[in-house]
Amino acid sequence: MSYILKTTNLTKSFKGKSVVTNVNMNIKKGEIYGFLGPNGAGKTTIMKMITNLVKPTDGEIEIFGEKLMNNSFEILKKIGTIIEYPVFYEKLTGLENLELHCEYMGYYDKGAINKALDLVGLNDIEKKMVKEYSLGMKQRLGIARAIINKPELLILDEPINGLDPIGIKEIRNLFKMLNKEYGMTILVSSHILSEIEQIADTIGVINHGRLIEEISMESIKDENTEYVEIVTKDCTKAAYILESELNISNIKVVNNSLIRVYDLKVSQNSISKALILNGVEIDAINKKNTSLEDHFLKLLNGGDLSA
Repeated sequence: MSYILKTTNLTKSFKGKSVVTNVNMNIKKGEIYGFLGPNGAGKTTIMKMITNLVKPTDGEIEIFGEKLMNNSFEILKKIGTIIEYPVFYEKLTGLENLELHCEYMGYYDKGAINKALDLVGLNDIEKKMVKEYSLGMKQRLGIARAIINKPELLILDEPINGLDPIGIKEIRNLFKMLNKEYGMTILVSSHILSEIEQIADTIGVINHGRLIEEISMESIKDENTEYVEIVTKDCTKAAYILESELNISNIKVVNNSLIRVYDLKVSQNSISKALILNGVEIDAINKKNTSLEDHFLKLLNGGDLSA
């Protein structure tokens, strides 16, 4: 199997405090790798180490089959990045910022600048000074800067921050296109799990500086379970009716207003009818599947979705 990026026992400590511990990531060439974890889990620190912005305390990073060193300039030329908040020269235009970026990257394809701006939807405002850009526009410009030289590996730290729902959908489709048509391998972190679920091939979950799982999205989908979710203000009575009237034992009272029924031998209509006839007011009842969010929360909470 061809890996474009591997880390071996990657570790980082600041002032004696470990923030990343023995992380072994394996990112396959041509995939989209979704990087998940709570705030402060170590995602950004790992991305900074991969891009040589922060030096590891211990461990190794291998990119394109080569060990990352202090002088690995040729390796870094093949990587596009957004790490944390993208920074620009505020009194220059978006176009001028990209021209300057290409200059110090030694990349002189003028047509690539206009192409990148077009891909992120900024082709009509490229002459506006960046200080006049909204947060979402700056995020788009950051993505344009990251993809301008058609990198083999794209590393994106929370790239959809500041975007509205339409913008998020456009950028999601852009990432899919860059992956499929340009063959870019993408490492992307996001706190919007539903977005990662729609684009990722593999998920890496980090917590307290440790990589606790690396799993394919296909495997997560294979383990998905269907269930009926009931929202009601009278969970205690509803649970009693489900067990006594319908002989359903595989249920979970998630909280004071939410019940999940995992025994699907009884239809959703029969459940609704039994509850209503016994005076239980139903606010909502829907059939659902476990999602990436369910898997993620269960993993972080030691198996408890309600925590």
